[in-house]
Amino acid sequence: MPTFEKISSLASCRVLWLTGLSCVSAYADTPPPTSAASETTSLSALVEHIVATNPERQFYVAEISAAKAGGRVAGKLADPELSFDLGHHRVKDPAGILMGEGTAWSVSVTQTFEWPGRLSLRKAIANRQVDLAELGLARFEQALAARARTLAFELHASQARSAAVREVADRFAELKETFLARDPAGLTPLLETRVIEAQELTLQREATEAALALHTALIELNQLRGAAPDAPMTLSRLGLAFAPAPAAGDLIQAAREKNFDYRMRRLEVEQQGFAVRLARNERYPGISVSPFVSSDDTEGRETTVGLGFSIPIPISGRAGAEVATAEARRRQAETALLIAQRDLDRAVLVAAQAYSTKTAEVSRWSPDAVGKFREAAELADRHYRLGAVPVATYVELQTSYLDAVQALLSTQAEALAAGLELQQLTGLELNLTTEKP
Repeated sequence: MPTFEKISSLASCRVLWLTGLSCVSAYADTPPPTSAASETTSLSALVEHIVATNPERQFYVAEISAAKAGGRVAGKLADPELSFDLGHHRVKDPAGILMGEGTAWSVSVTQTFEWPGRLSLRKAIANRQVDLAELGLARFEQALAARARTLAFELHASQARSAAVREVADRFAELKETFLARDPAGLTPLLETRVIEAQELTLQREATEAALALHTALIELNQLRGAAPDAPMTLSRLGLAFAPAPAAGDLIQAAREKNFDYRMRRLEVEQQGFAVRLARNERYPGISVSPFVSSDDTEGRETTVGLGFSIPIPISGRAGAEVATAEARRRQAETALLIAQRDLDRAVLVAAQAYSTKTAEVSRWSPDAVGKFREAAELADRHYRLGAVPVATYVELQTSYLDAVQALLSTQAEALAAGLELQQLTGLELNLTTEKP
């Protein structure tokens, strides 16, 4: 006798619930329980609201601000240094007789001038840091939008599955009440009653777990949109549209152009290239210019005005070590880029194959397949009450109906998961979701 796989196992695979209302709308259009104050929200509006208001987004916005602040000063000379000396000056002859004393002081301003091209290199490195921060924000927004869509579909799928399980569970409960009211005599009616009771208890538990999963998804979705955890929400009806994936070559090209992780690796290589050029430039020390004024009132007033120059002497070998370090970092970045390209190509091809395979499997399902199983389950219920169908056939048809719902949900969920992954890898919009009137 076939048995219905537990709803609790579906709860451990969250992506299975992404496709709820679209695949069971023929028999489960009832929205999740909400209060009368709840308003219907479209999925696109919900995603835009979550992306715009999510508190974690401010972390990446602040990172961009910090990088831009660093870029504004990266191309400027260091601030000049002001020095002031004050002292008391005494002059004595060889016999130790004091000849005069007075105040001595000096003031100087020191400005260090960098080697030509050094400031522009620092500015280029800072600009790449800004680009990296902006890519980090874009990647977070993409992941956040995908998570919001996942949870939205999870709400619909949980409701649809809960409705299907509750329908069959209530059917078994009605039969149990009917048998108990008849006070059946004999072994066969008694055993049939126990079979019905066991199935009813199992399905009631599964329906409860499905309702709890729906509530869990609602709480997380409310947290993402900054609402109270138990705030009611009604989403407009959603559907799925599995368009054919582009050719493998087009997918790989799009991924290399738009994938956020790969673009960040390329920026890191560029940044390390500038860092190598900067390290080589810094082998030539900067020159410090110090105009100064000094005064001595020991024997009359003596004033000196001059211009000082200073330059560090590179004898420690530190500049060469910094060049070697920058070269090593650049080679690491290039290697990381090659590995990222290889991993990206593989991930794109795997996701494309999974998407094509699962969408082909979905296309083999007739649009009314689930409806036919439901009608068969209802027909078996009516004829079993009339005694024309044995209990084994009755139970098998009820569980087959639920198995069909599960199989279609699983297949569509896997196709949707592969499609969402393909979108994130390539940056292409596959238009997997549709709004139903």
